[in-house]
Amino acid sequence: MTSLRLLGLGLAALAMIGSQQVLAKAESSIPMVKIGSLHWDQYEMTIGEVKRFASQAGFVSQAEKNGGGTVYELGFVQKPGWTWKTPYGVKAQDREPAVHLNALEAELICRFFGKRLPTDEEWVSAAFVEQRANPPTPFVNGKRYRFPNGDSAKGSHCLDGECGNYSGLAPKGSLLRGTGHVLVGSTEAGVNGLFDMGANVWEWTSTAAGNERVTRGASWWYGAEQQRESNRASKPLDVSVVYIGFRCVKP
Repeated sequence: MTSLRLLGLGLAALAMIGSQQVLAKAESSIPMVKIGSLHWDQYEMTIGEVKRFASQAGFVSQAEKNGGGTVYELGFVQKPGWTWKTPYGVKAQDREPAVHLNALEAELICRFFGKRLPTDEEWVSAAFVEQRANPPTPFVNGKRYRFPNGDSAKGSHCLDGECGNYSGLAPKGSLLRGTGHVLVGSTEAGVNGLFDMGANVWEWTSTAAGNERVTRGASWWYGAEQQRESNRASKPLDVSVVYIGFRCVKP
């Protein structure tokens, strides 16, 4: 069980997820966008926000306990020292997306900020259907798009620069494929004004797929076609990977 210190947080209440407890709630600094009946984090959960959670709750991730998270290199390989704090084994910036966190840890962090993970259905609706009453050009209210960035994947951050001219933050030579993620909010805003629903990092949802959880959005690891609505992937609940992150929602 993750060790959590019950620090004084005013009217905070205990919330249970699985066998773990976490204090709810602290205010998140991530801006939110209202889409339908939900408020969405405009960009992915950041390292800086998880630092706040870890400091107040005494949180130690499973990847830290294991000595490092994983990356795919002709099979999943554990990388010593690769954790949410140091996604590529070196000092990271607070505005980088928080990765190497499994699905249950993502739930805990969202709950700490008074939020939750979106369902797969909610994620798809927010990513592909423009719901703003007066969206900026070129977006059109009510239109269902092929990609989370619109009619094409241009402006997102995916493999080999076919989506946008972005340079990932992974140290040179640390990856066999791709350049790693970019800072949150540094690509072009897509459908509903959200950033990085297509690529940058995969995002956990709360929807089960057998014994796994659905992930959405693809990542810097994949090409543009993997960002499409039909690309519904899933991962084991306890996996901690360099290209899987998350964002939170609340009513």
